[in-house]
Amino acid sequence: MQQNETAATAALAEHGVPFSVHRYDYNPAGALIGMQAATAMGEDPACVFKTLMVRVDREKPVCLIVPAAGKVNLKAVAALFDGRNARMIPAEEAEALTGFQVGGISPFGQRTSVPIVIDETASGKEHIYINAGERGLVVKITPEDARVAANAILAPILSS
Repeated sequence: MQQNETAATAALAEHGVPFSVHRYDYNPAGALIGMQAATAMGEDPACVFKTLMVRVDREKPVCLIVPAAGKVNLKAVAALFDGRNARMIPAEEAEALTGFQVGGISPFGQRTSVPIVIDETASGKEHIYINAGERGLVVKITPEDARVAANAILAPILSS
């Protein structure tokens, strides 16, 4: 693979959607990776989205794309899939499921195909940044292109 080419960027290229790749200084000791990315790139945190992996009713894995500063409403996520609850998937399991390291998980090009939900706040943005499958690497993409490329649904999944 070329520099900046990951399974995620290859999947985006295969879908033929326009995107650009951006690097930032990833701090492995830092917390709140999405906020870290926004700060490092000098971008509005409302346009930088983080990728989270959850399991609905201990059975169904789901990938969530939410604003870096956003807090997920797990009950809303569970309800989207006719479930009773949703919980975060442990890091090792998320890595095995997606083929990406935590801090670099992307919704594009995952090893295992799972449902993907993008928070509806993305739809009002000109562009968003989403992890590109490697720590310190993101793609800039329109929300609609991200939705199409990920075969995702838009839904309100943030806590108020």
